[in-house]
Amino acid sequence: MNLETCKNLGGVGAILLVIGLVGIIGTGYSGVLSLIGLVLVLIAMKGLSDYYKDAGIFNNTLYGFVTSIIAVVAFVAVIVVALLETIANLGIADWTNSAEWVAAFQANLSDMSAFFTLIGGIILAFVVLFILLVIAAIFYRKSLNMLSSKSGVGMFSTAGLLLLIGAVLTIILIGVIVIWIAIILLAVAFFSIKPATTQETPSTSPPT
Repeated sequence: MNLETCKNLGGVGAILLVIGLVGIIGTGYSGVLSLIGLVLVLIAMKGLSDYYKDAGIFNNTLYGFVTSIIAVVAFVAVIVVALLETIANLGIADWTNSAEWVAAFQANLSDMSAFFTLIGGIILAFVVLFILLVIAAIFYRKSLNMLSSKSGVGMFSTAGLLLLIGAVLTIILIGVIVIWIAIILLAVAFFSIKPATTQETPSTSPPT
């Protein structure tokens, strides 16, 4: 894969990630766009890693990607387990019977102890998600710093720093906006890559 293909794949992938983050608010296709964009960025990082002969560029991106997947899976798993345990505590046998749900909630309305498991599970899920996303952002930043050093495009380093800051600030939700800006910069950085130019050393003529 040549450099031009890598930069185009990375740029298009980052643009799809930007659109996907915006689409989270209202469309059902945002997840698909984000996944396609992420795959394109991964392919681009693999190609650039081979082009610059630095395995760390792709490896750290891959570690970050895997950690992000684990974060989402762990988040969903903790929520589901907490929800199932709460349903068991409420004594609901038939999940499809709405009357049984109403009766269970009315019976436990004065005693909130049955819902403590669900509330605790939700808090734990967000804590796990936050920690793993910060770890993933550290891997992404390390990869982008390496790519910045090899390509000479400083915007990769800036995007990596903003990704990390955004991941930390997700605890107050403003981090999502910072991450969105970081991905925009990432798209610009991909399209800014230029092939390395080799300087020709002037030949000296032998003395007569």
